[in-house]
Amino acid sequence: MRLAACALVLAACATAGDDGEPSGAVAESARQTVVALPSLGARDVSVSGLSSGGYFAGQMAVAFSGTVVGAGILAGGPYDCAAERPFWDCMYFSSPDVAPAIARTRAASGAAIDDVKNLAAQRVYLLSGALDGTVAPSVMDALRDYELAFVAPENLVYVSGRPFAHTFPTDRDTLGDNPCWLTAPPYISNCGYDAAGALLAHMYGPLAARARGAPAGALLRFDQTEFVASGQGLAASGRLYVPPSCVAGARCRLHVVFHGCTQNEATLGERFIRSTGYLPWADANGILLLFPQTVADFVDHDPWPSGAGANVESCWDWVGYYGADFDEKSGVELAAVKRMIDRLVAAP
Repeated sequence: MRLAACALVLAACATAGDDGEPSGAVAESARQTVVALPSLGARDVSVSGLSSGGYFAGQMAVAFSGTVVGAGILAGGPYDCAAERPFWDCMYFSSPDVAPAIARTRAASGAAIDDVKNLAAQRVYLLSGALDGTVAPSVMDALRDYELAFVAPENLVYVSGRPFAHTFPTDRDTLGDNPCWLTAPPYISNCGYDAAGALLAHMYGPLAARARGAPAGALLRFDQTEFVASGQGLAASGRLYVPPSCVAGARCRLHVVFHGCTQNEATLGERFIRSTGYLPWADANGILLLFPQTVADFVDHDPWPSGAGANVESCWDWVGYYGADFDEKSGVELAAVKRMIDRLVAAP
């Protein structure tokens, strides 16, 4: 069965393109065959994300702590923040009080979310740029305080004080990326710092040196509609990167990457997938990479108390667009991604 699943992956995926520049326009990418997400027997699930994706990665780690072994949060904020106050008090230069979130997390333990005892063993990586005015260091400091209420201190790394804007920092130049001090699309910059490698190494321990040259794995386009109904914030398809060793039958680790607002495939094509630095580490270390995709939503869902309005920038739901349970196991987007993870973890 594993060989059949791997054959499906190889047949359906376009081989990854040049390591430095996305291959093809959005329209060309959209023509790729869409297949069902395969069962690959994945293990050691971890998550990471930037901005709204950082918030969402944190929600995933708390809600499903029995599954998630580690989280990398770049320019995100405290769990449950926008469930308690307007979203702008969870961004910019605010300093949200995390005491209510800590209390709500403990109260929800073992019911709306997995048992909080699981969090002690999670490996958590936080990154805050000193030049970030969108999710400023004061917000990330609040996130650190929230995490330390549950996570063992030796399991938490907090990278701060570096001259990074609101961006995904890399250590390589890619056509169309920004200088590190600039907060602007595509929110990817050469800052002389490899965030993807740093967070993966923190969560998984020492890694083999990243692969050189063009990625050697396969990039699958899979059907997301079987995991969530239309109109709930997710695009019709997502992406899965399968390194060569995973295609060959190894039982690979799984890392889920959540893009930030306006970094979805409909906006940037494959740029976020190819330019953030995850693929070379995945190739060298046998790590499956799941890239779920959001879509713009122009309906004003009037989430309260966050006051966020319509999700026109294709953000992950960290404010309650699709229900007050957005950061609990039953939340529409969290539950959908968890079903994707369960599929990949299942034996082929």
